Amino acid sequence: MYKSFEFSKKIKSILVAVIVIGALLTAAGIAMNLDHTHRIWANVLLNGFFFLAIAMSAAFFVIVHALGESGWHTAVQRIPEAMSMYVPIGGVFMLLVLIGMHDIYHWSHTEHLDEVLQGKAPYLNLMFFSIRTVAYIVIWSLLVVWFRRTSLKTDTDANIKLFHKQRTIAGIFIVIFAVTSSTSAWDWIMSIDAHWFSTLFGWYIFVSTFVSAVAIIIVLLFILKRMGYMEHVNDEHLHDLGKYLFGFSIFWAYLWVSQYLLIWYSNIPEETIYYVKRIQDFEGIFYANVIINFLAPFLILMARGTKRRLNWLIAAAVIVFIGHWIDMYLAIMPGSIGHADFNILEIGMTVFVAGIFLYVFFRNFAKAPVVPENHPFFKESFDYDNIR
Repeated sequence: MYKSFEFSKKIKSILVAVIVIGALLTAAGIAMNLDHTHRIWANVLLNGFFFLAIAMSAAFFVIVHALGESGWHTAVQRIPEAMSMYVPIGGVFMLLVLIGMHDIYHWSHTEHLDEVLQGKAPYLNLMFFSIRTVAYIVIWSLLVVWFRRTSLKTDTDANIKLFHKQRTIAGIFIVIFAVTSSTSAWDWIMSIDAHWFSTLFGWYIFVSTFVSAVAIIIVLLFILKRMGYMEHVNDEHLHDLGKYLFGFSIFWAYLWVSQYLLIWYSNIPEETIYYVKRIQDFEGIFYANVIINFLAPFLILMARGTKRRLNWLIAAAVIVFIGHWIDMYLAIMPGSIGHADFNILEIGMTVFVAGIFLYVFFRNFAKAPVVPENHPFFKESFDYDNIR
């Protein structure tokens, strides 16, 4: 038997303190920006979407391994499972965005629509946008809760039918998520710059949030190991997580360059305005984004040995997480506030939402054994080698 995680009063107190500090900083930031409500709501969208997407990407991590009948991931499966339980809570923040959408999406001001936006009105309108937002949150929440409950049943019932049921849920999840991961990125992020569009934007946002989720899995694994849990996780598991972090950082860079070069080469004003605004008004952040999210993880994780050492992995994971928060900042802020601005509001709201995310994670992680011992592939996770 593996030791179950105890959500102690000490951990609860620390997380509550983080949430309270974040709330106080957020309140102070809001008070300082009462005349700039568009910035307040842009931050709600930034952190609401970022952490919700990370939770969904964590669910995807489990789902895709369930479909592929992977064995190694069962050693860490309960971490992304518990992360995914943030989805219903994260959905609340996205519902709040509906209240402040007039400060974020200029297409929502129907009295000022130009010819281009009038052509998009059948899709970009208040009613349909709200329906889609609620639908994403409800469907995603039902799917992650359904999978989680089925997974927990295997702890007391080793019936192989539960394993097959998990694969069925995973199949339904993957089809729905394949569509909604892109359409939600179009709705919540790309429509901020409603005249601009990119055919790979949905993939770009997904990869950014997925690699962020892998980074958080590594960070949480590091914390849990320091607490005396997850001793069964060995260098082979770390290597696989490191390969995910490395590989998807490269994939993100590939998509970033692909999108940028196509727009640069065609040099069409309707497309280049997206980058012109970011290079002119967010120049330092724009170039730092590429360095942090590509060059740093590339150099740290290129060697095989660094993927097998938790200290190196945690350094890369923290850098990647911060880098992709910046990436999301660049996706949202230029179209909503128009200029680079970063102070107590951004810090406070990020700390506040991150604190809630961590509280939900640890609370749910404590509700189940740290490993699914009855999973038919659990023992397999200790019987393989990363020879390359």
